[in-house]
Amino acid sequence: MTITDNGPGMSEEVQQRVFDPFFTTKEVGKGTGLGMSISHQIVVERHAGQIHCSSAVGQGAQFVIDLPVTGARQMAEL
Repeated sequence: MTITDNGPGMSEEVQQRVFDPFFTTKEVGKGTGLGMSISHQIVVERHAGQIHCSSAVGQGAQFVIDLPVTGARQMAEL
């Protein structure tokens, strides 16, 4: 699955931290910094998938989520 936006984009520094728990670019009190961290945890740890981000400042952002069919079957058996 690919999700693309036409927002302001992200610097390389932000991209490297986007999945870190409690990392946010919002001002204090305007976010927890958990959304992308939880998304990463669900995709990678719970479903044995991968999530990647690519972006450039002024160019929007793109997230690619890969979920393996075999991983989903194995998780269903647990």
